[in-house]
Amino acid sequence: MPETGSETAPWPPTVIRVRYAETDAMGVVHHATYPVWFEVARTDLMHHLGLPYRDVEARGYYLMLSGLNVEYRRAARYDDELRIVARLSSVRSRTMTFTYAVLRGDELLATGETRHIATDQTYRPARLPDDVLSLLQAPGRARLPGT
Repeated sequence: MPETGSETAPWPPTVIRVRYAETDAMGVVHHATYPVWFEVARTDLMHHLGLPYRDVEARGYYLMLSGLNVEYRRAARYDDELRIVARLSSVRSRTMTFTYAVLRGDELLATGETRHIATDQTYRPARLPDDVLSLLQAPGRARLPGT
């Protein structure tokens, strides 16, 4: 049985109820919606780590998306209550990788990954400050449900 995410990290998963606008004519969630949910979960995770994106940007850094992958397993449908579990799976001085699981109850619907590169405000790759790296490398980067 997949973990819920709450047993493996000090923060809860992001809960989303599928809106009608996120579905196609058959009531199935459109594939382009999953990366939006990943962003919501990633933003929540950064807040829980004590490092909101707003604070990172205020310090002169962007965490630009450099790669995105989604693996679809089962369809999400209108009005489903979903949990999106986000984890940091890799952190380096200039890059990081987040992994995601989308669950309906204990059923794994999709997994994904986003890769990011830190840049300065002129969009040149930049090393993140040590205090930022230490927050990103904190405990709680456990494996995702279903993996």
